[in-house]
Amino acid sequence: MIPTKEEVIAAYNRVKPFVHQTPVLTSTLINNLTETELYFKCENFQKMGAFKMRGAINAIQQLSKAQQKSGVVTHSSGNFAQALSLAAKNLGVKAYIVMPSNAPQVKKNAVRGYGGIITESKPTLAAREKEANKIQNKTGATFIHPSNDTNVILGQATAAVELLKKHPNLDYVVTPVGGGGLIAGTALATHYLNPACKVIGGEPLGADDAWRSLQSGNIETNETASTVADGLRTNLGDKNFPIINKLVPEIIRVEETEIIAAMSLIWERLKIVVEPSSAVALAAVFKKKAYFRNKKIGIIISGGNVDLRNLPF
Repeated sequence: MIPTKEEVIAAYNRVKPFVHQTPVLTSTLINNLTETELYFKCENFQKMGAFKMRGAINAIQQLSKAQQKSGVVTHSSGNFAQALSLAAKNLGVKAYIVMPSNAPQVKKNAVRGYGGIITESKPTLAAREKEANKIQNKTGATFIHPSNDTNVILGQATAAVELLKKHPNLDYVVTPVGGGGLIAGTALATHYLNPACKVIGGEPLGADDAWRSLQSGNIETNETASTVADGLRTNLGDKNFPIINKLVPEIIRVEETEIIAAMSLIWERLKIVVEPSSAVALAAVFKKKAYFRNKKIGIIISGGNVDLRNLPF
């Protein structure tokens, strides 16, 4: 069952007081290079530095008072760990975060700074899930998945709602694809607010499970996920895939060199800090330049939480 327009608008109204209405930037030079009109929705300026704040806030708000009292738990190596910690802090709720032992120290520090209670696990999905289950059983906390949760997806839709309110006549909106929460939410918002506008995904060739999933009609997984776009090394889920399968006509795969070139161009021309995952959407526009030529395109810049000591360019 795909969420309704009313649910998307309700999430937008719920989330609005707790998030930044992020700016939309343009660049004449990048427009000339792509031969398009691009509108960059800058979620790198969101609280905690990524769009995931939206989904975390919406999901916690949808819990009962009793559930909120027992806290929330998730497993994440990065952005959602930070998002859930900060969202929980802002709503007076405890957040238990399972992080793999090899997660960057800078991300662990950020989670602790936002009041998240960290439990470290071995760096496998099975180990992360086992620790999260233990915490649930011990504390009664509610598990919130980073991308495969209807309330998280509805929260992520609110970035596109803001973009389409400002620029209602877009032909396309392009987003990166990782766990599927952002593209599913974006597709919902666009489907209801501008049905003529198409949502397209950008995905690294080294982690192209979503592209394969659209081809087969089933959720495919990655045996290995080798890409500089570390936020996109995750798989789709049973809540977001049906939305993507129905509302996203195409996913464009891009090479590592194309991701790094797009990231470098955004830093150089828009003068903003973005993480590699964010650059995948622009890389996709360059990849299919003829397809997008002379169109108005929204690009969701998903986040700016990048390790400055480890830039790929």
